[in-house]
Amino acid sequence: MRVLGIDPGLTRCGMGVVDGSVGRPLSLVDVNVLRTSSDLPVAQRLVTIEKGVEAWIEEHRPDAVAVERVFARSDVSTVMGTAQASGIAMVVAARLGLPIALHTPSEVKAAVSGSGRATKQQVGAMVTRILRLDAPPKPADAADALALAITHIWRGGAQARLEQAVARQTRAVPSRAVPTRTLPRRTP
Repeated sequence: MRVLGIDPGLTRCGMGVVDGSVGRPLSLVDVNVLRTSSDLPVAQRLVTIEKGVEAWIEEHRPDAVAVERVFARSDVSTVMGTAQASGIAMVVAARLGLPIALHTPSEVKAAVSGSGRATKQQVGAMVTRILRLDAPPKPADAADALALAITHIWRGGAQARLEQAVARQTRAVPSRAVPTRTLPRRTP
């Protein structure tokens, strides 16, 4: 499975592609951070993000896209920019027919480090170890994008296999009508 992880942001949008499957070593395909200038109008910045995400999908041909789920922070302007970039990433992936998964920051931290409260440095160190890299990806947005892709392979891949197993089981076992039993009415 090849997954494009996206750590959305209006100024810095991390993108990382990872190949692998559950129980097997994962490998880095590519990682980068798409940057937009705060001097540009928001609409123009969103178009830059759209074009960048689309180019990465065209180049790397992922099987799925994992995007960080936006959560409320104290700074409303940060939340707005993150939400806008996230929406653009999801629209591009959906338009190209790719499955999209949203993972919360605490899910990602727990998946790669074992703790939902891990620091950015701990996540970067674990991404480095999991992907057998020489150094942590910089900036943190790049490591976060890779962590999203890793999380989706480990969690999304397992979830997909469970769903397939349930579907096979449902097809294999013919449904039988279960007789209903009428209970006698209680009298007061």
